[in-house]
Amino acid sequence: MQHFRRLYLASFLLLTSFMYSCDTEKPNVNSENSASTSVEDPLPSWNQGQTKSAITTYVEMVTTSDSPDFIPIKDRIATFDNDGNLWSEQPAYFQLFFAIDRVKTMAADHPEWATEQPFKAVLENDMTELAKQGEHGLLQLVMATHAGNTTEEFKADVQEWIKTAIHPTKKVTYDKLVYQPMLELLQYLRAHDFKTYVVSGGGVDFMRAFVMEIYGIPEEQIIGSRIKTSFEYNNGSPVIKRLPEIEFIDDKEGKPLNIQKIIGKKPVFASGNSDGDLQMMEWTASNEQESFMLYLHHTDEEREWAYDRESHIGKLDQGLDQAIRDGWTVIDMKNDWKVIYPFEK
Repeated sequence: MQHFRRLYLASFLLLTSFMYSCDTEKPNVNSENSASTSVEDPLPSWNQGQTKSAITTYVEMVTTSDSPDFIPIKDRIATFDNDGNLWSEQPAYFQLFFAIDRVKTMAADHPEWATEQPFKAVLENDMTELAKQGEHGLLQLVMATHAGNTTEEFKADVQEWIKTAIHPTKKVTYDKLVYQPMLELLQYLRAHDFKTYVVSGGGVDFMRAFVMEIYGIPEEQIIGSRIKTSFEYNNGSPVIKRLPEIEFIDDKEGKPLNIQKIIGKKPVFASGNSDGDLQMMEWTASNEQESFMLYLHHTDEEREWAYDRESHIGKLDQGLDQAIRDGWTVIDMKNDWKVIYPFEK
């Protein structure tokens, strides 16, 4: 099958001299019974090369009705990791920065935090000490800042933060640090009747508070880690309260488990950037229909960051080895992307 796929991709590349438009405002150009050509570049922020050609060739191959690898619309499921794949994740996950800012906002109501770790480290801006607190300390921060309120209250807190908080090194709001090439890819896939999902280790309610407008993905297609919740009738004004306990971690093997539970079918297209996405990639690769696995390799230390095998954030080690071994597509950020962020256009 893999040998046939390589031959088919090569022949398809030679025969293809046009690209589909990704403008979703135009009539649907790709139904199960028709295809339409356009000279408009669907991925204008991507440099011409093997990576871009592999993506467009795959999409054309599986959405052309007379192709032997045609995939019906109902099965065109595409899943994307968020942190480090749709937006940046350095020098720490953005949700951690939210938790740190919330600790500082809430500190007046918690005088005990002035002497208790990990809160003391946050209030003193001592990131070295905070790092020493390890995973347990970070979990304490998340539980203290993400629970004890209703889902609507938490959503309002996140929305206010994302509008005003400034990234410590890029000096722009966090919502500006999404990847323009990936926004184009999401739109391109949807223009060809793929259903796009976010499947991230980040908190599902954190992402749902703001990424819908940025990515064009509705709430029900955003999948992430969850804390436990409870329903309260609240004297006729029901609320859902967020509890200080983890319910599910959507990372590594948790990703295919959550995909099966929530989506109910294997993706045919999966995109990630770290070893935490490897099991999602393997699950997608096992699809009987033609699948596409896309890894983002952070190689641009000047415009973004360069990291992979030794990184404490977004480590890409086993996943990179498997991508090379199995012939998955790997984005070289430095060479494959003309721009990284929308404000660079």
